[in-house]
Amino acid sequence: MRFIIRVVVNAFALWVVTLIPALQVTVTAFAPGETLQLVLTLLAVAAIFALVNTIIGTLVKIVAFPLYIITFGLIGFVINGFLLWLTAWITQSFGWGLTVGDFWWGVLAALIISVINGIFGFILRPQAKRSRRS
Repeated sequence: MRFIIRVVVNAFALWVVTLIPALQVTVTAFAPGETLQLVLTLLAVAAIFALVNTIIGTLVKIVAFPLYIITFGLIGFVINGFLLWLTAWITQSFGWGLTVGDFWWGVLAALIISVINGIFGFILRPQAKRSRRS
């Protein structure tokens, strides 16, 4: 269930990023013309992005751990941009999906996606059970 919620939030964040024309990030639907195809494409791209972030992102973050220490975590922005670019490359190989114009715009888009995911993560997180006082 958490994976589905994560995919839906990622799809929304990707859609918000595509609304900002300066970022040069677009989504090409697998069948142009209708809104349903665009929504399904956003969900598919978000699922691929979640998988890339989970599998490859974890490996890259482990290898880049010394860089995290040296740069006080700022290398994380570049790594997230790389993962977004990698998702665009994977989905474009299918003939549909995400297009990122420039790597650095991808880094900024990944930052915006992270902020949106953080906001929704804060809103949708489960509340801790309160203990009863006797």
